Amino acid sequence: MSNIVITLQKDAINKLLTHYARYEIPAKAPGMVFAAALSDTRISLYKSGKVMFQGGGAVREAEQWQQNDASQPPRKSALLPAGFDQLSVLGSDETGTGDFFGPITVAACYISADQIALAQELGCKDSKQLNDTFIRKVAPDIKAAFPHSILVLPMAKYNEATDKKWSQGKIKALLHNQALKHVLRKLGNEKPDAILIDQFAEKSIYYRHIAKQKEIVEENVYFATKAEGLHVSVAAASILARNAFLEEMDKLSEAAGVTIPKGAGDKVDEVAARIIRVKGADYLRTITKSHFANTQKAVKIVERLKDRS
Repeated sequence: MSNIVITLQKDAINKLLTHYARYEIPAKAPGMVFAAALSDTRISLYKSGKVMFQGGGAVREAEQWQQNDASQPPRKSALLPAGFDQLSVLGSDETGTGDFFGPITVAACYISADQIALAQELGCKDSKQLNDTFIRKVAPDIKAAFPHSILVLPMAKYNEATDKKWSQGKIKALLHNQALKHVLRKLGNEKPDAILIDQFAEKSIYYRHIAKQKEIVEENVYFATKAEGLHVSVAAASILARNAFLEEMDKLSEAAGVTIPKGAGDKVDEVAARIIRVKGADYLRTITKSHFANTQKAVKIVERLKDRS
């Protein structure tokens, strides 16, 4: 059983409390101020700011917060060259990781220095700051204007990977590396001044995840959180990844015969339960990240409905 301890500052702790609020259980141990239990992981927060992740999903859950670990020294990987926002950069980003329904999508996009103004004119900003209608509108123009790669991980492959205890961090690292390789091949002899990955794991952990790959992108690679604000290439990649996710969700909704909600909240549980009742649990697995706690919550909803009938 994995056991990981990290230390968080107040702002990160507040985010953690919100993130796991729906999984809260009584915090009974001395010094413990919060506890949560997922299907495969227990999270314990102490007064000192230390957070302990225990269980089969400990690595997966801890990776979401390790970039905020206050016990670690500042990350040199986030220190970018002067004038970085005006360089020719290949950026990558992903979406769909926190959604029960739908795939993880990863995109990489190259924007040369002389095309930065064009990217800004097209509206390249972090996809989280844009509504889905705008994203659908500008994504085709971004695809046409800049070399890019978009990867959509089929749900069957995602669930197969998590069944093997692969963390989301490992899955994302493999996809980012693949997308970056695709774009670099398209560029031929042209080399970016830098490569910027929107950071979801420490640099050392990222490269440990992909260590067995035959071809690893590692020259002039930088990692930074909120990278979409550091170079427009990552902003463009975030739009392409989000647009691909939206397109996949459209397909799932059509196939399932119900509008598939995003996220992992109560509405998601209700729709998942409806799908189980109409199409069965096996079908639900084909369109969801089955290791999420939403799976069991949907099953319980179905069982309660059966008891009432």
